[in-house]
Amino acid sequence: MLTYIISSLVAVIVLTLFRILYRRYASISISKVPGPSGTWLFGRVTDLLRADVGELQFEWQQQYGPVIQLKGPLGDDFLLISDPKALQYIYQTSGYRFPKPPLTRIFLEVLSGKGLFWAAGENHRRQRKVVIPGLGVSETRAFTPIFFRTAAKMTSLWRDLVAESPLEDQSTIMDISSWASRATLDAIGEAVFDYQFDALDNSDNPLSNGFRNTFNDAFSKPTNIYLLAMTIFRMMPKWFVRMIIRDFPISKLQRWRKAKDMTEDVARNFIREKAAALLENKRSRDIMSLAVKANASTDAKTKLTDIELVAQLRNVIAAGHETTANSITWTLYEMACHPGYQETLRKEIHAKELEMRQRGDDVMTAQDLESMQFLNAVIKESLRFHPAVPIINRISTTDDVLPLSVPIALTTGEVINELPIPKGQKIVASIASYNRFKPIWGEDAHMFNPYRWFRPDDGTKGTTLGMYANLMTFSAGLQGCIGWRIAILELQAFLIELIGNFELTVTPKSDKVRRQASVIMYPVVEGEREKGTQLPLTVRAVSREEE
Repeated sequence: MLTYIISSLVAVIVLTLFRILYRRYASISISKVPGPSGTWLFGRVTDLLRADVGELQFEWQQQYGPVIQLKGPLGDDFLLISDPKALQYIYQTSGYRFPKPPLTRIFLEVLSGKGLFWAAGENHRRQRKVVIPGLGVSETRAFTPIFFRTAAKMTSLWRDLVAESPLEDQSTIMDISSWASRATLDAIGEAVFDYQFDALDNSDNPLSNGFRNTFNDAFSKPTNIYLLAMTIFRMMPKWFVRMIIRDFPISKLQRWRKAKDMTEDVARNFIREKAAALLENKRSRDIMSLAVKANASTDAKTKLTDIELVAQLRNVIAAGHETTANSITWTLYEMACHPGYQETLRKEIHAKELEMRQRGDDVMTAQDLESMQFLNAVIKESLRFHPAVPIINRISTTDDVLPLSVPIALTTGEVINELPIPKGQKIVASIASYNRFKPIWGEDAHMFNPYRWFRPDDGTKGTTLGMYANLMTFSAGLQGCIGWRIAILELQAFLIELIGNFELTVTPKSDKVRRQASVIMYPVVEGEREKGTQLPLTVRAVSREEE
């Protein structure tokens, strides 16, 4: 094994030198695209991934424009892109020609299974066809009572804590991120596979504990050596890299492996139960039941295996609840930072609740939610300002040409309106930068302002992109987030319950809240990063008499 590793490293060095020379003198090269300087050994990717989200991306976009050459380790350069026309081409127009990079797919395969997150091309199309029936408009709306019920339970628990406060105003400080994570796990568990995690009750559930902060633990604050190793891995045989990720004692990946193992038996039992219920003609509307039903009626050649169905379940638990939890957390944070917006939202909520009660309903309808203009403006603005996934990696599978909305002035002085790229070009889509691109969002793009969504040019001018509201927060195209409607509905339910019942204000730590980069963007407190994800806010109950 040692001999093999040494031989592989020598081969990697030779291959790296060859690639550098080839790319520098190839007919298609990005070497003349402007960008920040960096060393050959480490480049600037480490700086990007270790900085808080937006810290460097916004600075570089302002200095170099929306298409940037980003130097990677060992001269392995990337394109950092926030240009809307280029992103539209990569994510929508091109179909499956820009998949996730091979190394990313190996990580996903080993750590979460061969589900939608891992799949590419026709494999992705096949899996998507089975999973998507449970995520349509009517299917998603059926989850409204579940999400409001979970949010109401969280409200009840908060009221108990506030009532126990010894302070005169009966306020208490809570870690919003922890509560949001547990609540969304409960909501997703019931909606996706009719399972009670009971995470809000603090029950010692191994699944809920196993997936808490897994992304942050595994992928935040990478070191230079870690990224250098990832660059070398990209040049090594896939079987060898797969073995390293699966078996070597890498501390950052231990929780992921444990969480994956934990879900295996549980997920298989779920699938068996759903299949048995289907045979008995039992009707169930949770997403996994609908997926099993769709899979049963699918042509044998395109059916998903049990392994693939297990992977879908694991994907939803690992990513589906954490992304939405972070979106809820950041939205509540912005409401605390902007008490005027919070009060406007609360008045709209109370008015709609009164209207609902007067007609004899106890749960808001889809029409109620759609009619709440300020609520939806707050949600859109929060998703724009704080995208749960700030960057997404892709790779070109052919020589291609990217269209541009903004011309690039190359380092040679030449100005181009489209950018030729070679096969194998690695691309980092800067979701955070696109969501603040001034030609789309205006000169106040770096301000949190829900009222921008009441303007005639509310971000929908120019290139149409993304799954929702011209935002890239849910990605875009065939590989965009198919669960985006669920996320919006959860946000609506939790904001209505929490803002309708509580006043949120900042704490002394609020000025120290930072947006830590990982696969998912997490809130942390400067000086307390070792504590992991946290966002403390002061919570006080409000009554209808305070309106």
